[in-house]
Amino acid sequence: MEKLSREFYRRDALIVSKELLGNLIVKKVGNDMVVAKIVEVEAYRGTIDKAAHSYSGKATNRTKIMYGDGGFAYVYLIYGMYYCMNIVASTMDKPEAILIRAVEPIDGIDIMSKLRYGKDFNDITKKQKVNLTNGPGKLCIALNITKEDNGIDMRGDDFYILDNKDKQFTIETSKRINIDYSEEAKDFDWRFFIKDNIYVSKG
Repeated sequence: MEKLSREFYRRDALIVSKELLGNLIVKKVGNDMVVAKIVEVEAYRGTIDKAAHSYSGKATNRTKIMYGDGGFAYVYLIYGMYYCMNIVASTMDKPEAILIRAVEPIDGIDIMSKLRYGKDFNDITKKQKVNLTNGPGKLCIALNITKEDNGIDMRGDDFYILDNKDKQFTIETSKRINIDYSEEAKDFDWRFFIKDNIYVSKG
């Protein structure tokens, strides 16, 4: 499998969102690599989207990465506790991004489990296994994604996304989660997820 191209990311966030599903996030953790399949995403479309951090159209120290080229990581802290991982989409000065809401563990599962629970995967409960990466904050803990990853080129060697051509699933659509403050934008059906995948977040 090859890394997703720069041109893949240089498109509308709605298109990139759907096509990210089923692809594989690869992240270096210590001396090892962990791998997870993207199963749930949300699109945020900049100045036309009141739920987007870039709605104002003015770059801040926090959001400036969104105003750059597509294919870079936008990582931010919520509730003062949890990181959220986004991929910048579109092109320069079109500040769109895709939130990675949930992933399915593929390789390095014990590493993910230790980061989340301090235990090997086989030593955690069935509920903990399902909850391992089924939310944006959870997957960032499990994949060791922090503010240090903000601005990283997702075509690098330590953190990237592979084009998984073996995709056989149905995509479902819904409203985005926890954005009730965003007026009409709260009703946009810009959340996409793989039907029946157990790692999709509950919302």
